Amino acid sequence: MTHSFGLVIESLVTVLLALTIGYCMLLNSRLKRLKADEQSLKATIAELITATEIAERAIGGLKLTVRDVNENLGSQLAAATQMSEHLNKQLAEGDNVLRRLSRIVSAARPAQDRAPVIVQPGVNAQPSVNAQPAAAISPTHRTPASVIAAAAQAFAERRRADGLAA
Repeated sequence: MTHSFGLVIESLVTVLLALTIGYCMLLNSRLKRLKADEQSLKATIAELITATEIAERAIGGLKLTVRDVNENLGSQLAAATQMSEHLNKQLAEGDNVLRRLSRIVSAARPAQDRAPVIVQPGVNAQPSVNAQPAAAISPTHRTPASVIAAAAQAFAERRRADGLAA
């Protein structure tokens, strides 16, 4: 019985040893796959790092571009605002000159030439009085500036005819 008991124990050790060898082979194959995955993971991480560096450089370039564009647009916007204010001042001065010319023309006309004045809306919100007689306005509706220019020309010719320099 001692021999059979020893044989059973040695058989059991042999089976356990065979199972251990099989399990070691399984672990070895898994470790090989893990090593292969580690290499591909390292390659993926390296590609990610490279892509991140490229993206950071691109973002830096975009920031510089945005800063330059912001400065250029800011200066152009300031120049456009200044030009708009200047043009508004010139338009206001032109309106004042137009009103003064129409007053001069209407005041310089002899009493017989004065006819009822036609009120036409001008550039401003308040209607400007046009000193042109109703018969002199063409059906094509001349602009107030051309009407006033024609009246100023007639005034200058009349003053020259009287011997006075206009």
